[in-house]
Amino acid sequence: MTTIESTWPAPAITTRPGLSHGWPRDGVTMGWDEHLALYGPMRASRRIPRGGDRALVDAVRQAGLRGRGGAWFPTHVKLAEVAAGASRSRPPIVVANGCEGDPASNKDHVLLGLAPHLVLDGIEFAARAVGATEAVICVHRDDMMADVLREAVDQRRPSGTVPAGAGPAGFPVRVAEVPDRYVASVDTSLVNFLNTGVARPLARDPRPSQRGVDGRPTLVDNVETLAHLALIARNGPGWFRARGTEDAPGTALITVGGPVRMPGVYEIDLGSPLGQPLRMAGGTDGPVRAVLVGGLGGRWLPLPAMGNVALTDPCLRAAGARLGIASLIPLPAHECGLATTASVLRYLADESAGQCGPCMFGLPAIADDMTRIADGTASPGLLNRLWSRLGVIPGRGACAHPDGAAGLAASALEVFAEDLSAHLAGTPCGAANDPYPLVGRP
Repeated sequence: MTTIESTWPAPAITTRPGLSHGWPRDGVTMGWDEHLALYGPMRASRRIPRGGDRALVDAVRQAGLRGRGGAWFPTHVKLAEVAAGASRSRPPIVVANGCEGDPASNKDHVLLGLAPHLVLDGIEFAARAVGATEAVICVHRDDMMADVLREAVDQRRPSGTVPAGAGPAGFPVRVAEVPDRYVASVDTSLVNFLNTGVARPLARDPRPSQRGVDGRPTLVDNVETLAHLALIARNGPGWFRARGTEDAPGTALITVGGPVRMPGVYEIDLGSPLGQPLRMAGGTDGPVRAVLVGGLGGRWLPLPAMGNVALTDPCLRAAGARLGIASLIPLPAHECGLATTASVLRYLADESAGQCGPCMFGLPAIADDMTRIADGTASPGLLNRLWSRLGVIPGRGACAHPDGAAGLAASALEVFAEDLSAHLAGTPCGAANDPYPLVGRP
């Protein structure tokens, strides 16, 4: 058990404004004029080149930018594939993913709410890179964010006040409101929604970059990824690589929730130790025993044992976790990790699209098994049955939703192994009937 104290310094401020340096301290959305004063004009031609801008794609490659939506896929590969699939009859389209289906994450909402023009810059630069003719930015329905974005788009329309060289201000961008469901933020769900009005994941092939909205090559990128792209286009790949590590360059927004003194969204250098964002959030309110990394479909890691593991996706995978959706939620020492995991698994089962066997049958089954373990009513052989189920679920769904749930359950059985024996013996801990409320946090 350990208490994380707030002693770690914040990342150094570089001379050129980065992702969060210019965020308004009063929480008010940064307007167009303020954005231009901070970041300067885009310095790009208003003409979107047919076939894309290879130099811009190469700059993204040199920067080493990877997607910030959870998969950490190389951004330049996706850009190149979309550009390569373009034709006169099938011009590419850019879809900016601002939907955060995972309640453990709030970074995209904060970014869009404070600096929407940086994301819109990224959309226009991405369109230039792939030769797209239009873009859509997707956010959840019944969220004030849609109004914020529409106002920001209107501020960028051609007028006598737009400075020369400020970018293709007439580039068509529309805002789409997507149902507020966990799996609605999957890239194929967004494509499906924009095509049919149904926000459910599609089969993994063909990829949206090959055949997406209206059958066109479609670049689906997380809004934070696009904001980073805008800064790379302005400042160059060397500037981006000045932070982070050689293998994981740049910074990332990470949501810190749970029992910390200042829950919120923080910008960190990739490769920072896991304990750093917890310290940036003011430290924990008391002793903690583990931390959930990567959202509700992430993995548990024990503390303090893993407090110095580097926050990069490869390093976390080597430790048995993954960075995924960049978020950290510590678990207080007095809480039951098994009961908390059971409650999350039930939530994940309820949030499935209900169209694939692993979600329709597998997720309710493992939620039931974990609940019985947590409340001390597990029958003989249940643990073996649960492990068997966890082995056959991954890789069989239309999206990675069931994979995340299975990985979460497996990590709980390993990290809370000492508690597991008592629960299986019918003597659960005192906190088993009151799981820590991860759903709805931070």
